[in-house]
Amino acid sequence: MSEQQVQRKKVQVNGTGLSYLEAGMANSPPLLLLHGTFWSRVWLPVLPALGARSRCIALDLPGFGASEGELDIHSATVPELAKTVLAAADTLGMDRFDLAGHDIGGGIAQHLAATSARVDRLVLMNSVTFDSWPVPAVERFRDPAVRAAMGVEEMLAARAETTRKAVARPLSEAEVGDYVSPWKDPARVRSWMAMAAAADARYTMDLVPALSAASVPTRLVWGRDDEFQKVSFARRYTAEIPASDLVEVPGKHIPTEDSPGEVAAAVLEHLAPA
Repeated sequence: MSEQQVQRKKVQVNGTGLSYLEAGMANSPPLLLLHGTFWSRVWLPVLPALGARSRCIALDLPGFGASEGELDIHSATVPELAKTVLAAADTLGMDRFDLAGHDIGGGIAQHLAATSARVDRLVLMNSVTFDSWPVPAVERFRDPAVRAAMGVEEMLAARAETTRKAVARPLSEAEVGDYVSPWKDPARVRSWMAMAAAADARYTMDLVPALSAASVPTRLVWGRDDEFQKVSFARRYTAEIPASDLVEVPGKHIPTEDSPGEVAAAVLEHLAPA
């Protein structure tokens, strides 16, 4: 499967058109992939490989990527976003599913694994865990004055800088432009700032007992040189949460860009039947 066989589609969820990237056959085991402070673009490099095994749905949350809608500080919390994801899964006919999450999307994924009883296998890729978040560049958006001062041009520049820092290899200007393109829209700028303002480590810290009890088979796939979500937190997760293991790969915060083959292989191995 090539990237040309990855299709962008849209589904209506609670009156909002949510965009998603889809790869794989409709009758394959479902794999739902979540983003955090980026968008579904982070999963594109591995979707062709993952689509050989699964029906992959890489969702754009409301106000992110190519989705409609706009988040506010209430709707951008991990528990509220988890409700949105479950509503999308229902609409897409996914009763039970494998689940992968990146960045804050990994926090949403942990919430679903701990509370929904619908997740078969879990993948966390350079995810927020425990009290690893929010990082200072995100936490500052709790200040309404910071949010008020951030316009489209400032956001585009900030997201471009962060994207370059999130990938070990040099990105082309076209690649950076593709990554930051959603934030040309003021509603998406506001949605990003709402997610940042709503970021709170209690959403992952409070899940630890339920995650331990649920024991959902979990693989952490980590770019070991991540400057935003340190690999030490991934190692802590596998030490403290049952049924979890860790595969470290070359790269930074978006290892799908640095090591797509290694990331896809680690995910496919984890999702393979026992």
